[in-house]
Amino acid sequence: MADQARLEETGSGQVPTSEGWFVVNVRDTAWESTGDYGARCRFENRDEVPFEHVGMNIRVLQPGQPNCLYHAESPEEHFLVLYGECLLLVEEEERLLRAWDFVHCPPNTRHVFVGAGVETETNSPKIAYEGREDPRLERPSGWGELPWARLR
Repeated sequence: MADQARLEETGSGQVPTSEGWFVVNVRDTAWESTGDYGARCRFENRDEVPFEHVGMNIRVLQPGQPNCLYHAESPEEHFLVLYGECLLLVEEEERLLRAWDFVHCPPNTRHVFVGAGVETETNSPKIAYEGREDPRLERPSGWGELPWARLR
């Protein structure tokens, strides 16, 4: 029988600090923000108890802000636009996405939302993101306007 994970408050929301099942609302989970790539909640604690098989996060982008650098991953990835709209660059094609659009990227599909690229192609995220701003534990700007922040 699986144990329940412990959740710890970080100041920007809760993170799991032990393995096991847990329930946390998006408005209550920990958020990280950077000026380069918006804000995200990851649900998992990548340092202490990373998810074994599937990662999950929600990202909030300001107009013109990319979610990451243009890249491809070895596992498949899936994305769902919850609110607003954004530009997807996928395999050199642009697609405008709106709320409730779902994106499936099979393994090794190059993609980014809004648009950003690296100076030199690499397989190392550490090298690709070198010199970029580190995430800060904080909720995104405009928090009160996001759909999940208004729920109680």
